[in-house]
Amino acid sequence: MELNELVTKIETLEKALAMAKTVNAEVFYWWCTALMVAIHAGFLAYEMGASRAKNALASGIKNLIAFAFLVPAFFFVGWWIYLAFPTGLTISDAASAGVPWGDKMGPNLADNANGIFWAAFTLFAATTASIMSGAVIERIRISAFTILALVLGAAVWILGASWGWHPEGWLTTAWGLHDVGAAGCVHMIAGFFTLGVLINLGPRLGRFNADGSVNTICGHNMPMSLIGLMLIVMGFFGFLGGCIIYTGDAWTTIYNTPTTLSAFAFNTLMGIAGGMIGCYVVTRDPFWMMSGALVGVISSASGLDVYYPGLAFLISFAGGCVIPKLNDLLVTRFKIDDAVGAVAVHGFGGAWGLLAAGIFAAGYPNMAGPEVSFLGQLKSAIVFGLLGFVPGYVLSYLLRRVGLLRANPAAEAAGLDLTEVPVKAYPEAGLPAFAGASISPAQ
Repeated sequence: MELNELVTKIETLEKALAMAKTVNAEVFYWWCTALMVAIHAGFLAYEMGASRAKNALASGIKNLIAFAFLVPAFFFVGWWIYLAFPTGLTISDAASAGVPWGDKMGPNLADNANGIFWAAFTLFAATTASIMSGAVIERIRISAFTILALVLGAAVWILGASWGWHPEGWLTTAWGLHDVGAAGCVHMIAGFFTLGVLINLGPRLGRFNADGSVNTICGHNMPMSLIGLMLIVMGFFGFLGGCIIYTGDAWTTIYNTPTTLSAFAFNTLMGIAGGMIGCYVVTRDPFWMMSGALVGVISSASGLDVYYPGLAFLISFAGGCVIPKLNDLLVTRFKIDDAVGAVAVHGFGGAWGLLAAGIFAAGYPNMAGPEVSFLGQLKSAIVFGLLGFVPGYVLSYLLRRVGLLRANPAAEAAGLDLTEVPVKAYPEAGLPAFAGASISPAQ
């Protein structure tokens, strides 16, 4: 074989190998994005089951509406924010890749990365917004929820992600933040944003008595909620897979530190199990047992790349034991009516995940900043908490002042399906099962 022919063949093979790596990366994030959609199917079922029958559709449909509005909002605003603000509030040169009229924000044969990463981050944004959704069911107006979800998903969380979930984010470069599974920028921000909204929204009618005692309001379909939570758990494999960078040669975390999918697999499953067992031990409640799976994932999220699996189990087990008690405190002492425990699961769970990494992963080196430390994780947790709570409180306060936040008492008593959708979820429920019967098919 002539030398020139050999060189040509080698160049052709190198080009084909490079393209194969690029295509593999695209395919990986494509399926991560698809799996993340399962999270939203899960939220849909989870919240509808946790609602009374008169509110089932209103609770579910607000998720669908927010998802549909959030996709274009993240295209026009969100992706640009992530690329623009890693150093704080000054605009980075990299922001040009995220402007909606730029070459990279559309079909471009020279760019196999921007679109697929935008898609994955869009689903992260939708997940963040949906975290708030279950907490506010049965009294929030769908229009108000959509506005809040857009601000949370397309602006607030992604600013936190730019600060702390970007290889050049200032929380990492200045304080050594390590949060590979987004316990802080997704879960904690969404949880504290939700807390701010709940303070202004107030409890459901009948949730508290005049003497401050608490009435239990049960959902109408516990099996539907449990199936929904299992779908959310399945979707988390796409979510956490999307937290890893695939270069074609190796896997790295969002901070460019080395990792493997195997590490994530060990600790994701051990975290799920630890959280479920912890919640079951302290509550014996099937609803909390499945919420414990989320508590477990979130508790171990910050250090999924470095924990020994047995340690991930224990961290998540501890979270599973404590988080339900913190939710009880919110309800009984502070009279916060969080219908699904979202503030505790995501807000407090996210904070625990960050602090646990500061305790058990202290000293682990970051690529572009100080080593992981408890102080760095604690300061970052405070930033994420404030970044979530302040806009959630202020925006919901403004919506309340202009009368847009909450359905009126008559509508709430009748059920939001009739006033906000308006379609009945179970129209046959009021009919007799057969001629002359006194029971409905649902009974």
